[in-house]
Amino acid sequence: MPRLSATNGVSPVRTSPSGRAGAYHVPVLLREVETLLANATTVLDCTLGGGGHSSMFLERGTRVTGIDRDPRALTAARERLAEFERIGRFRALLGNYAELDRAGLADVEKFDGILLDLGVSSHQFDDLTRGFTFREGAPLDMRMGEDAGVDAAELLNTIDEVDLSALLRAYADEPRAGRMAREITRRRERRPFATADDLVDAIRAVLGPRSGAPDFARIFQAVRIAVNDELAGLERALPSVRDRLTPGGVLAIISYHSGEDRLVKQAFRDWSTACICPPKQMICTCRGVALGETITRRPICAGEEEIAGNARARSAKLRAWRHGT
Repeated sequence: MPRLSATNGVSPVRTSPSGRAGAYHVPVLLREVETLLANATTVLDCTLGGGGHSSMFLERGTRVTGIDRDPRALTAARERLAEFERIGRFRALLGNYAELDRAGLADVEKFDGILLDLGVSSHQFDDLTRGFTFREGAPLDMRMGEDAGVDAAELLNTIDEVDLSALLRAYADEPRAGRMAREITRRRERRPFATADDLVDAIRAVLGPRSGAPDFARIFQAVRIAVNDELAGLERALPSVRDRLTPGGVLAIISYHSGEDRLVKQAFRDWSTACICPPKQMICTCRGVALGETITRRPICAGEEEIAGNARARSAKLRAWRHGT
């Protein structure tokens, strides 16, 4: 997978008086994103988080609109970027990127660059009360925002065994999904799941005592994806964010899960193809023209230096697409 090296002017993290990289969340692939959206004068940051990527855009003179479904993240970003908000170059909106039309954007509003960073922020992971971690005693919550329906505990305590097995197979690539679903449903009959310990114990019962952090992370990620409807939300969001680009504008997406990357890759391929009719169809009945071009034929990944400073960058994949002019 291609990497932008230090010789291309890329460094893992930049700090500044207006926004220290570690204040809330270390932005992943910061320099690579900056390079891809170098010509953007207006940017829509659909996953604002603590404002790490937005801070970089603002410092170089770009106007930024940031959206996040997490009210606490929005508050942190506004505090960090207050000086830019005061002079009218930054605004923060509470909303879900899967429902942009309900986030307060004007119908005609378009942007030269759009960014989606689909990962969970460092702060969300480190805040035990948010329940994203498998550390001992953490509550099973995992909701990214108040718009999420049920938390992880309720999901695990109520989901049908067959549906749970399908969830673990699809989102965690778990070969023993059926056994794990049975173990979880058996255990919850004795005592409802409430903390990370309950899920970790169920995982160990199926995968054995030698199972460890990578296994826990994979299963917890699958539950988080289900709680927040992440893959379905991304699928809904892709055409919506595409249509918010100006001619020549660039959409950059950082994914952390194979399902996310697959959706992004397929969308970019379809949008970059003139005809998307079935292969055996004799007459073209689709749009007949490409909507733009894929910039990254293969995903860009973090280099060794960035991974050493931020282990969560290891699974990140960055793809970009340019709207037709």
